[in-house]
Amino acid sequence: MRLPLNALRTFAAVASHLSFSRGAEALNVTPAAVSAQVRALEDRLGQPLFHRTGRTVTLTAAGQALLPGVQRGLTEISQAVRSLEEYNAQGVLNVSMVPAFLQKWLMPRLGSFYQIHRTIDLRINADTALVSFTETDFHAAIRFGSGQWPELKAKKLLDDWKLPVCSPQFLQKIGPIKAPEQLLEHHLLNGEDEVWPLLFKGPEEAPRRRHGPILDDSVSIIAAAEQGQGIGMVRWSLVAAELESGRLVRPVPVTIKSRFAYYFVAPHYYFDMPKVAEFRSWLEECCRAFKTPEAVDSER
Repeated sequence: MRLPLNALRTFAAVASHLSFSRGAEALNVTPAAVSAQVRALEDRLGQPLFHRTGRTVTLTAAGQALLPGVQRGLTEISQAVRSLEEYNAQGVLNVSMVPAFLQKWLMPRLGSFYQIHRTIDLRINADTALVSFTETDFHAAIRFGSGQWPELKAKKLLDDWKLPVCSPQFLQKIGPIKAPEQLLEHHLLNGEDEVWPLLFKGPEEAPRRRHGPILDDSVSIIAAAEQGQGIGMVRWSLVAAELESGRLVRPVPVTIKSRFAYYFVAPHYYFDMPKVAEFRSWLEECCRAFKTPEAVDSER
């Protein structure tokens, strides 16, 4: 049975508000037009979709069964139209990512992207929360995880590693560290549950940590380490530049590969859009040029 799209759209509007007048306002039509569309749909289906008692409107069992499928279908149509309108190699490109990756890895490289892609208006939202592509205008995101996100297409960009770092002045003050266990003799900036599983068998074998700040933000841990406040266990991607410049040093050559990685993710209907593909291709080239750390230990 073929049903008119406008009638289904009207049914969904009334059902979402449980009001013919409010449904009419949402569609910018008259209540009489809404009533006519709903009655025509009910006639086509041969059964009522709403109970009408005075001004009170409720869904019948048939209406409740029909609504979810209609809403999904309208959402997919809306997404398809939006992606078609934006299917070009220029214009606004909205991307979401965590602040630490933007500040420490991507920001120093963005200049080269703008030089190559002058017609793409890249707009980045830095947030730790996962975005909803169906409820926002984001085209893509860079996420750190296992690579499995329902209903999204993901492509790995970059593996990562964790390693301890500190300032040169801090290391000079505490003296050489010959074994990972010696890290416990000094202040670690991370919480215990972040450090023990990576370097040691468990916290029961570790002495009590030295007094000092405990931080849960990567950028803050890096800043505190640069200021000589302790030793931070951080991701290689976020400190490679600081290590190369000498602002940070490795007190002990311990490097543990993370079981997670950075991924480029997007809905299937956006993934191969020209401007999305251009940005992804540029990112992949940057990631291939990024050097891996030395002295890599087992993955954890």
